[in-house]
Amino acid sequence: MKTNPTIESSASGQAYPHPRRVTESQSEMTELVLPNDTNLLGNLLGGRLMHFIDLVAAMAAFRHARANVVTASMEHIDFIAPVHVGDLVILKASVNRAFRTSMEIGVKAWVENAIAGTLQHVSSAYLTFVAMDTHGRRLPVPPLVLESEEQRRRFEDAGRRRNNREHDRERKRLREAAEAEQK
Repeated sequence: MKTNPTIESSASGQAYPHPRRVTESQSEMTELVLPNDTNLLGNLLGGRLMHFIDLVAAMAAFRHARANVVTASMEHIDFIAPVHVGDLVILKASVNRAFRTSMEIGVKAWVENAIAGTLQHVSSAYLTFVAMDTHGRRLPVPPLVLESEEQRRRFEDAGRRRNNREHDRERKRLREAAEAEQK
């Protein structure tokens, strides 16, 4: 039986992945905005930009987990400026934090004006991905090795966002339980 070289066994026999540096999984892609990507005003459709963001984030998650990954959520997305037909969109993704079986990926998108040689930040998003085996079961993901203050800041921010999501889920559960009791 072939073993995965990225997995070790602990003293208890439980497998866990080797830690990975943020730089090992960073992903970047560039897309040319074509007319079929735009609305009637010639601006990139928000859903198309979200698709690009999901793709580049999935690449970073896949590289980090070295396993199949699925998008669990898109936590937040900002559309800062319009993107036009003919623009080059540059998207960069990094793992902000690895939890047990999930990862938060941060994505930033820029528009490059190739003639002027300038970049304009047009969007940012946070996505959560879960590592899965071929049977749809969750897999542990490697811990993240932090090498800079910026990486540590993003790591801490991702933890706060996760705590906020958990509190929101609990408030929703309690609200739904109270509504069900009133019926």
